[in-house]
Amino acid sequence: MASCKEETTLLGVVGSPFLHRVQIALKLKGIEYKYLEDDLNNKSDLLLKYNPVQKMIPVLVHNEKPISESLVIVEYIDDTWKQNPILPSHPYQRALARFWAKFIDDKCVIAAAKFVLMVDEKEKEKASEELSEALKFLENELKDKYFAGEDIGFVDIAAVFLPMLQDVAEFQLITSEKFPKLFKWSKDFYNHPVVKEIMPSKDQLFVYFKARAQSLATQKKN
Repeated sequence: MASCKEETTLLGVVGSPFLHRVQIALKLKGIEYKYLEDDLNNKSDLLLKYNPVQKMIPVLVHNEKPISESLVIVEYIDDTWKQNPILPSHPYQRALARFWAKFIDDKCVIAAAKFVLMVDEKEKEKASEELSEALKFLENELKDKYFAGEDIGFVDIAAVFLPMLQDVAEFQLITSEKFPKLFKWSKDFYNHPVVKEIMPSKDQLFVYFKARAQSLATQKKN
């Protein structure tokens, strides 16, 4: 079993939901780590060294071995440090958790990012419709306080961006009328002691998403 004393470094940008997925996992496990803030507009040599393929955060460096992709990192953390499991122990339940986490990335994250970052109203409306359709599936899947049951787990961590986007969207994406279970989940999730300690301020969220929007606009021009 890995020791909490081993060298663990996390590269990220405050306000990124993908970074905060990893931070929540590390906090749940009680793992001490060194955090290094990066700049996506002026990427550090360390980031380029440890993630030369994607050149994106977050990157977890454990004993000089880099791991990229937030959900891959969360699984690595769960496999490396056995206390406070994040994924279920039963193979079928683990497969389901992976399925819904991938669904969140494929169907929810992309649509939500378009909704928040796009300027064109038609594109925003289309993204909003796509997100609403995806959220219906999550609403039906949520059976308990959290997706994992009475405490947060892999799918809850994957869905961290939902309550974060609530803070930066022009209007509420998840309402108690349209998605009552997800609405309650978002409140419970944000108030979880581990999550509450990790979550950035609204100002930090605005800074991050504004930077992402500007980056997207620049890419379109080029």
